Amino acid sequence: MTFVYLVLLFLFVYYLTRLAARISRPSVSEWLLLTFLLGTTSVILTGFILSAFYLTANTLAWAGSVFVTATAIAWPLQRLANEQPLNVGSLLIDRRQQFGQWFSALSPYLKFLFATLFGTLAIVAVTNLLLVLFTVPNEWDSMTGHLNRVMQYIQRGSMRHFGGTNWNIDTYPKSVCNLQIYGFLMTGHFENGFKFIHHLSYWTAIVAVFGIVQRLGQLIRGNASLSASFFAALAYALLPDFLMQAVTTETDIVLTAYLSLLLYFLFTYRQTKASVYLYMAGMAFGLAFGHKITFALLLPSVFVIMVYTVFLSDSIATTFQRTWRLALGIAVGVCLWTLPTGYLKNIDVFGHPIGPPTALKHQSVERAGTLRNLLEQGSRNVVRYGYDHVNLDGIRNTALGVRVNHEMRQPLVWLENKLHMRLDEETDFSIQPFAFDRRFDFYNANPYWGIFGFGLVFPLLLLTLVGFTRSTAHLFIGLAFLLHFAALSYSAPYDPFKGRYFIETGLFGILFLALLFLSPRTRIDVAGRSIWKGYVGLVTVLGCLSAIMCIFLNIRALPFAWTNPDGKAYPSAFNSTRIKQMTLGRPDIYAPYQRFDELVPDSATVALGTINDDYEYPLYGPNLSRRLITINPFEQGVQPIPKEADYLFFAKSVIKPQPGDIRLGTDTTMRQQVVVPGEDYYLRELK
Repeated sequence: MTFVYLVLLFLFVYYLTRLAARISRPSVSEWLLLTFLLGTTSVILTGFILSAFYLTANTLAWAGSVFVTATAIAWPLQRLANEQPLNVGSLLIDRRQQFGQWFSALSPYLKFLFATLFGTLAIVAVTNLLLVLFTVPNEWDSMTGHLNRVMQYIQRGSMRHFGGTNWNIDTYPKSVCNLQIYGFLMTGHFENGFKFIHHLSYWTAIVAVFGIVQRLGQLIRGNASLSASFFAALAYALLPDFLMQAVTTETDIVLTAYLSLLLYFLFTYRQTKASVYLYMAGMAFGLAFGHKITFALLLPSVFVIMVYTVFLSDSIATTFQRTWRLALGIAVGVCLWTLPTGYLKNIDVFGHPIGPPTALKHQSVERAGTLRNLLEQGSRNVVRYGYDHVNLDGIRNTALGVRVNHEMRQPLVWLENKLHMRLDEETDFSIQPFAFDRRFDFYNANPYWGIFGFGLVFPLLLLTLVGFTRSTAHLFIGLAFLLHFAALSYSAPYDPFKGRYFIETGLFGILFLALLFLSPRTRIDVAGRSIWKGYVGLVTVLGCLSAIMCIFLNIRALPFAWTNPDGKAYPSAFNSTRIKQMTLGRPDIYAPYQRFDELVPDSATVALGTINDDYEYPLYGPNLSRRLITINPFEQGVQPIPKEADYLFFAKSVIKPQPGDIRLGTDTTMRQQVVVPGEDYYLRELK
């Protein structure tokens, strides 16, 4: 049946492209973005419906029902768009010819830049695709929460609340679970199918950046600029933090894709004034809010973009007409793709849409205490994250890169000392203390933007804010950028792993690279300006180098074996065993987990007496066929061992061992090397 389901999967994708062709204007980027929009909205809505009937694990039900849902969603959009169906084949041929003419007309300097960017993207794209297909997921949050709950939903046949060990299991919105379950089931229970939506989100955001800059070019210059669009899109594709998430099951890259859709529809509405884009913006808004609560931190930024694209008009009547249409689109989007995803259930169970008080206090403004301290420590966070952005991410994965990076930042360290900002001394609003030279494991898999960020994005942002470059659109984008940067700084304690949260900020920031081709004072496609062109060329080359080094020296998913600057050797992810790869972030638990895998049959039912931070996903086994039952749900205490359990896997801190239990232990010699040491693990045979 796997072959049949794969055929139906590809048939569904083809059907989506046909539906999108009936809505889209003659634009390849818009056609692709609409295909993604229809696919995600239909799969998510289908998942909620199937869950209500306990059909979450029924592949046949998924295979047929998504076609019905996609048709129902696309029909009103087709009526609103009132466009002639696209001839996609002719459009692609036309755009290919246009691309050839554009590249041929470039100067030798620009040909070098774009050839370098395209070549780098080709290398990392092929490598990342192989990593997605042939290496197992191993991110911390996925091992404790995200993928763990997906497997529980499949085993239970429903996404109803059940009380997991980790608080993320029940409190995180569930919309992305539908997309992961669909990818997993339709590929014949292929474990890496969980990554498909994340990798697809990477490409979607790149296409959206291209399309947004096309709209900006028409708004600023009166015509689109392929050079500006390609440069911004390619640079965004190579930003280290964005690039790294393309091979993971982290949640922020999917939120970035939804945000990119929202921005694209808003800027396209500004250009076309076609109301259908307001309704599609509402759909994207509902998707984003239903995906993750951190979208709330983006609301001020999104509102600023709405002011520029929707609310500004020549009359109050026009503004009112636009506003109610956008409000209607948002209301429908929230009802269909936000409310069913778990916020209402959280209120019912925990009394709060986000989760229990313990979870709120871990990463929230409550940790700062008084308002005065929040303002003080939040302001420190603004500077801390600013300092974190000024790093040669990717390049500093090597010993030489570490030394160069350290020396490059010495003026910043000197400035901090002179101003007595106490960035590394104040720790009461920090999950991990700030350090000018972060630990390798903090920046290797969780970098920021690298040289593209501090070398081009921040300078162009500053030039726009001081009025050197004049673009009304970019003034609004700059304000949106600053609001989100501030929201991340003041809303939660400093976290050295927070590079992954800034990919949404980077979506606003990367749009400033369009000014290299759209602003008369910063253009690089004109004669002269040798110094400026040389600087942009240097940043581009180093940015490409950093992207390659990020991918090939990422210990979480190494294409080739490598020894890091600290002298620790890591195997290639392609050759590593499943448990070895999954416990890279917590190497002290490798031995007990490997022993568990050897002792417990694949078909066993296992009761879990584990704690909030324990990895549970690896325990499902190489075929994801073990049934796991939580008996220590978050803040509910230890529950009775179910009669159907064959084994009990537990931590000594949760359940007291008894004679006959097998001590799996943990590697205590590594306790100083890991952020959260593992527990003392035991295995009890029950039958």
